[in-house]
Amino acid sequence: MPKTINEIVQKKQKQKITVVTSYDYTMATLCDQVDILLVGDSAGMVMLGYDNTSPVTMDQMCMFTEGVSNGRKNALIVADLPNKSYDNESDAVSNSQRLIDAGADAVKLEGRLPEIVKAIIKAGIPVMGHLGLLPQTAKKYSVQGKTEDDAQVLLEDSKALEDAGCFTIVYEMVASETMKKITESVSVPTIGIGCGKYCDGQVLVIHDMLGLYDKINPKFVKRYLSLSDTIRKAVSEYVNDVENQVFPADEHSYHMETQT
Repeated sequence: MPKTINEIVQKKQKQKITVVTSYDYTMATLCDQVDILLVGDSAGMVMLGYDNTSPVTMDQMCMFTEGVSNGRKNALIVADLPNKSYDNESDAVSNSQRLIDAGADAVKLEGRLPEIVKAIIKAGIPVMGHLGLLPQTAKKYSVQGKTEDDAQVLLEDSKALEDAGCFTIVYEMVASETMKKITESVSVPTIGIGCGKYCDGQVLVIHDMLGLYDKINPKFVKRYLSLSDTIRKAVSEYVNDVENQVFPADEHSYHMETQT
């Protein structure tokens, strides 16, 4: 059975929570040992080639979510509400329901929007918050919470989302010291990406950690593999084999039945 919201929440300050992004059936089956598969709107960049996440649509997010849902057996699935899909309570609820119908267990949205969060939760849909750097609206990527004043604002935003009912909050590119204070101050799990070790859990974009996406190389990413090099080498060998008539060999071919 897939993990539940309650199981994730109970891990706070007991066991670190693991999250990776996933956008399709195959990758979901390979990554299903984590706690949460996040169907992120980062798919716009790593799957569709956009420069940022802003152009991603609801139809696209539903398609990615369905693929991940078809592949998971263990992890909780959280799907991003894309840019402009939760500008008001009515749209937020209806679009959240679309992601649930596509196979998500919960939705994620960016920013301090307690009333929107409350409306979605009232409709029976769990919500994950997202603070710090907000990719859907950010003009530039920069570290958040570097000063005492900024840290205080982030803490207040966190409390607002906690009070609104978010079961977890993702933080992106926040100073480690600020995250330590926030993690100790809120009752819900904090999930960090580029936020240091004091969060209750970590999330990475799967294409970054496997070395599949070379367009950007954030400081906070640990590359566990360099699959882009491996894949290019394999494709090059395939091209060479076909051009030199090495592939397909007899072992890859079918034959007519021998007449007796």
